Amino acid sequence: MNPTAVIAIHGGAGTILRTLMESDAEQRYHASLNDILATGQSVLAAGGSALDAVSEAVRLLEDNPLFNAGRGAVFTADGTHELDASIMDGSTLEAGAICCVKRVRNPILVARRVLEASEHVMFTGAGAEAFAVAQGFEPVDPSYFHTDARYKQWLLARGQQRVMLDHDGATLTDGDAEPTPHEPIDPNRKFGTVGAVALDQHGHVAAATSTGGVTNKQVGRVGDAPLIGAGCYADDATCAVSTTGSGEMFMRMVAAYDVAAQMAYRGVSLEEAAADVVMKRLPRINGRGGLIAVDALGNVTLPFNTEGMYRGFARVGEAPVTAIYR
Repeated sequence: MNPTAVIAIHGGAGTILRTLMESDAEQRYHASLNDILATGQSVLAAGGSALDAVSEAVRLLEDNPLFNAGRGAVFTADGTHELDASIMDGSTLEAGAICCVKRVRNPILVARRVLEASEHVMFTGAGAEAFAVAQGFEPVDPSYFHTDARYKQWLLARGQQRVMLDHDGATLTDGDAEPTPHEPIDPNRKFGTVGAVALDQHGHVAAATSTGGVTNKQVGRVGDAPLIGAGCYADDATCAVSTTGSGEMFMRMVAAYDVAAQMAYRGVSLEEAAADVVMKRLPRINGRGGLIAVDALGNVTLPFNTEGMYRGFARVGEAPVTAIYR
């Protein structure tokens, strides 16, 4: 008998400032996470694949401006948007990814089409956009991704000549040393990536990750999110993983694959492998963030080494569970 199907999602990790949070901000995040989990849960309950469930969950995260992916993505140093995404099927080890796209409404859906329709794994920039159009995706005007909150944050970051690892500048005003009330995670220390992992009724796992990058990043910079093994990995023999954090550090640690590798080669549990990567290995190189993971037995783990991470999981037949703080 197969374990109960389950989905988990994340919407970024970082430093929590509960005292500076608007009264309804926490509720908005919990409500969004709960609704997206419920949708993924319904896909699994109907017999849908893990790949279907993570695709739909991340698509919804991309469409929600609370999160730094799709609409509401952060601005580059040039005042533009560059989006990255990846997806992997644990039953076949097939994967698809795109990066540095500017006119793709839902990067995760195009990444999935790469998995399904191309002999390649990753497309970048203009080539990725051309692939999307050839596959029937309607390009959007870059203004679609604009939100006032991200724009204000970009102006602040540009004025201070720094890169900001977060996704919501509405919490800051120019010249302030401290954020003003808006959301429960400090935007100066927020890692804006979204992701999902799932186990379906057939015993297969899948993972998906999407991001708008980091505020005021140099044009052409690519983080861990679209890289198979760093920001996303799935293998039925071990687990499915989606990460969020300081992308360069997760790339250097090949963090997502390391969880699966430790399970395969050390014979440790999902929880032990994930904890070793997030709590021991990444901090050695100042890697901050977290990950979500599920194995073929239905075990779920959501470790992070920051003060908080937008996260949740939902087993078929049970109420979704969401959390922000440690």
